[in-house]
Amino acid sequence: MKERAKRFAEEAHEGQFRKVGNIPYVTHPIRVAALLDKFGASEELVCAAYLHDVVEDTPIEIEEIEKEFGKRVTELVQSHTEDKSKTWKERKQHTIDILKTAESEVKQLIVADRFDNLLSLEKDLKEKGSAVWGIFNAGYEDQKWYNESIVEMMDHGLSKEDRPPFFDDITAAVKRIFI
Repeated sequence: MKERAKRFAEEAHEGQFRKVGNIPYVTHPIRVAALLDKFGASEELVCAAYLHDVVEDTPIEIEEIEKEFGKRVTELVQSHTEDKSKTWKERKQHTIDILKTAESEVKQLIVADRFDNLLSLEKDLKEKGSAVWGIFNAGYEDQKWYNESIVEMMDHGLSKEDRPPFFDDITAAVKRIFI
């Protein structure tokens, strides 16, 4: 099922590129899925990682995800799909609110997604400098608020056994970028 989800994401995101550089967009969900797979995530969570931006950023509807990948994958994808009719700040506040009370797999998906985006941002800042902030929907201060809020909420309600090691990595990345 993981390979099928990867192919589905590749087809859905075909022709899309990351905001900085000429990098195919699908590299992002592939890296998120690889991170979760590396830390022993369930097959459903890895599939959701491949598919996490499909409904949000392509014409594909959530019903098609459910038809192809089942109820659990759909629940995970839906938990992290933003409503693009809302402002950037409203969407991010919604993610923070979900993160506070979410089950472990939803937290892992949100944090892995954010961590990969931060790694890309860090690379872009090294290559292009602070001009990178102008490319995004929100500048430095808003991005700082959002990422610090993610780090603050990600552990809420998690036991030490349920906390994946990459949660430490995102904390370090936020500190490096938003000093």
